[in-house]
Amino acid sequence: MTENVTGPTPNTRLTEAYVRAVGRMAYVWGWPMVSMINRRAAITSVPEPGLRGGVLPNAPLNRVCMLTDYIPAGQRFIACTNQDVLYGIGFGDLDVTPVIVQLPDFGDRFWVSAAWDQRTDSFAQLGKQYGTKAGFYALVGPDWDGDLPDGIAGVFRSSTALVAFCPRVFIEDTPEDRAAVIELITQINIYPLDEFDGTAHPYDWEHLPSFPMPEIGADEIHWVEPDRFFDQLRDVLGMVPPLPGEEALYQQFTAILDAADSDPDLKRALLDVAAEAEREIITPLLRWEHNGPEAGNGWYSAKNNSAFGTDYVTRAAIARSNMFENTPQETKYIFTDTDSSGRQLNGSDGNYEVTFAAGELPPVDGFWSLTLYNEHHFYYENEQGRYSLGTKNPGLHYGDDGSLTLYVGHRPPADAPESNWLPAPEAPFSLYIRAYWPKEPILDGTWLPPEVLRRG
Repeated sequence: MTENVTGPTPNTRLTEAYVRAVGRMAYVWGWPMVSMINRRAAITSVPEPGLRGGVLPNAPLNRVCMLTDYIPAGQRFIACTNQDVLYGIGFGDLDVTPVIVQLPDFGDRFWVSAAWDQRTDSFAQLGKQYGTKAGFYALVGPDWDGDLPDGIAGVFRSSTALVAFCPRVFIEDTPEDRAAVIELITQINIYPLDEFDGTAHPYDWEHLPSFPMPEIGADEIHWVEPDRFFDQLRDVLGMVPPLPGEEALYQQFTAILDAADSDPDLKRALLDVAAEAEREIITPLLRWEHNGPEAGNGWYSAKNNSAFGTDYVTRAAIARSNMFENTPQETKYIFTDTDSSGRQLNGSDGNYEVTFAAGELPPVDGFWSLTLYNEHHFYYENEQGRYSLGTKNPGLHYGDDGSLTLYVGHRPPADAPESNWLPAPEAPFSLYIRAYWPKEPILDGTWLPPEVLRRG
């Protein structure tokens, strides 16, 4: 009886064409997980929680750093951030230790504290929509089988040792709400299990050190370097256990890596493959039409963000365009690069209107917003310091019929309230609706996002 073989028979001589074909698939499959390795290395390379370049939260391994205001517009570490919440960012290695997530009583304020495994799938359910109570929660690794002390309210197990975590707390765009939220923020913390003593460990997030910022360009830091990818892919294969049915895929990837290790020509071929795949496959994924199916009126939206399974293309697209999304039940993300006619949004090409009819604001139990991003998925820095509009803005003006029109353009609208204006660059840009704690009409697609109408 023939033994089942899950990959090329050992010592089979692989052709360059075969190695190239499998290598392209490996590049798409592994891109998000290599990105996770490099993000962790960068963000944890500090001696204590602090702000990289004075703007981006960084923290040592198995800890978090919290912001006390919206994330600054000039940061280029993480694309598609929002200015609706206060962020925390951290990375863990749950092979080293479980971590404790310390959470206060947020009252009526919306919050969610997501955690992602190395595949960028979410594995913790902590937030207002889950009815999570104030207390201490443990994140543990796939092989951890120790005993947790008394006082732990819940446990969430990651499928991988490498994890990322990101508490988010809603804040209105007013001085009063900024002052009100500071005491809550000091009570949020994440730290190794051996520091847990049953009492809260507050942290003064208002007074943090600043660490040097690496030199960056206009687009996001390149978290995946093609010339290093296949060396790091072998690390990924050892760090991330296969999903059911992926065993053969792992064997194929291992086979081409082994072949390249013993043949310089195949090694050079994989380097070529990485550069080609980055240019031809990954770079186009920045466009929103590749980040999920149509959501109506020219918008797109993923249906399985942070719960990708074997949907490798969507996982890679979101890792490229907007890493660390919440699950759809926590947040629905809806985005577009074009107006209602399919024409690229561009501030040099006219002004735009986005009108929510009366009763047709995004149906949420949390909050919603409309954010504008430049062509690299970062904020367009403007004199108003205005990058999004929505629930956080109590000064929005509604029409007599109850509708809400938001005006998007390089200059403020004539004969319309400036408070409803979202400044745009004289260049290509995109629009992005966030719906935190979405209601069923958003989840099932019966609510449609409004048309983006060009107005001369």
